[in-house]
Amino acid sequence: MSDASSVAGRPGPAQHAQSTHPVEPPGTAAAAEDSGAPAPRPRTAAVIPAAGRGVRLGPGAPKALRALNGTPMLIHAVRAMAASRAVSLVVVVAPPDGAPEVKTLLADHALPGSTDFLVVPGGATRQESVKLGLDALPPGIDIVLVHDAARPLVPVDTVDGVIEAVRDGAPAVVPALPVADTVKEVEPGTPGEPEPVLATPERARLRAVQTPQGFDRATLLRAHEAAVVGEGATDCAGLVERLGEPVVLVPGHEEAFKVTRPLDLVLAEAVLARRRANDGF
Repeated sequence: MSDASSVAGRPGPAQHAQSTHPVEPPGTAAAAEDSGAPAPRPRTAAVIPAAGRGVRLGPGAPKALRALNGTPMLIHAVRAMAASRAVSLVVVVAPPDGAPEVKTLLADHALPGSTDFLVVPGGATRQESVKLGLDALPPGIDIVLVHDAARPLVPVDTVDGVIEAVRDGAPAVVPALPVADTVKEVEPGTPGEPEPVLATPERARLRAVQTPQGFDRATLLRAHEAAVVGEGATDCAGLVERLGEPVVLVPGHEEAFKVTRPLDLVLAEAVLARRRANDGF
């Protein structure tokens, strides 16, 4: 089995690029502009790192494979990305020894036929896994979304808003919400012991970031290639910041929260129940 495998019954990304989305010959864009025809829209792929264990959710399967309303969170996250008509490929970065299992999981669930899916083995860290997902992208992808598998309920409007901001010229785009709580900067100490407060940041200047984060492909690749192993930022936007490139925020959504603790699973189940009642989701 190769390191990168397409889901059974769907073409791999190389086939996809050659047959469904042929590469344009030189001068095509210029000819379209001269003729007055609209230029081709940038193609978008989503990378979902799902190689983590998620220990805060307790013992059991990896976090991305935990069931939410009877369906693994990963499947919800993949469907959330594929719900955008702009996303033509979703790359799932599986646990290093779990790629066959994840490939079977995707094949066993109903996924949009208009989107291709690819599974690749991940690395020891999130940063390594995202880079492996980037390396698996075929030519012709201009915009890359990086999405947490643990944010299974992000609405498609949020996904589309991030993509549009990148299309409009931003090299890095992050969905975010204002911080509701007062935040304290502390001197970290022993867990469970009192910690001294160092400062109280101005809440109006703080935002809680979410995913998917969107990037110009070349910028994101350059950020990962420049990253120092062991000194990675907590998100891809942080790596782009280190390059000195601008990062902009767009409105996030309260349903794009991260499922990290057992109580989050309860909240996610409640959101799905409300969607079924209101929208037939």
